[in-house]
Amino acid sequence: MNKLPIALQLWSLRDEMHKNFAATAAAIAQMGYAGVELAGYGNLDAPGAAAALKTAGLRAAGMHVGIDRLRAGLPQLIAEAQLLGTRNIVCPSWPAGQFTTAAACEHIGEELNAIGATLRAAGLRLSFHNHAAEFAPPVEKRAVFDWMLDASEPRNLGVELDVYWAQVAGKNPAAFMREQGRRVTLLHLKDEKELGLGPVDFENVFRAVDAASALEWLIVEQEHYTTTPLEGVKACIDQLRRWGRA
Repeated sequence: MNKLPIALQLWSLRDEMHKNFAATAAAIAQMGYAGVELAGYGNLDAPGAAAALKTAGLRAAGMHVGIDRLRAGLPQLIAEAQLLGTRNIVCPSWPAGQFTTAAACEHIGEELNAIGATLRAAGLRLSFHNHAAEFAPPVEKRAVFDWMLDASEPRNLGVELDVYWAQVAGKNPAAFMREQGRRVTLLHLKDEKELGLGPVDFENVFRAVDAASALEWLIVEQEHYTTTPLEGVKACIDQLRRWGRA
């Protein structure tokens, strides 16, 4: 078994983080998560968030950073990543309306490749987080992701695979992990609601996890809940314990 550290994507608790980042981080650590993936700093700034994570005993698995900031603010972003102690910068999405032609998708891959090269020179790594649109419907008979990744170098652009969105789009997440090999270093564990309550075949996913050599973090993300958000993300890590993954 490939036992990997478990982080929580903080978008899952965005309202709680904006009310009190430090208290929420402490609650996440108490649940048993080893780290978090940042999506902003809630009611704090980067130094405050770094201090709160240190106090809670949590590591920064990575940072979600929108394309506007990636285009405009790399020096400051690099400094914040170094302060937080993470090398993983993740572009969390792209406007699906721009996935119009093969050339447009290749241009996106080329732009991300250039940003990734700058980050790599600073010791950081850029990855892209998918939604359903990157897999379906196809653009000129190929998935958007195929055009994007073929237009970029693996050393400059990795993949944070969201298993739920891949599944929804009709792409087998485990098959994608095998296809992309070392490009997938971060894995978003997500289901329709809490883990195990949706369409994702996690048994198949974990077989691919166990065969993967490049994965560094398993990252829980939850968008829809059957209970409160804090109870929901605790249910997710409890489920991972039942599966022997946490």
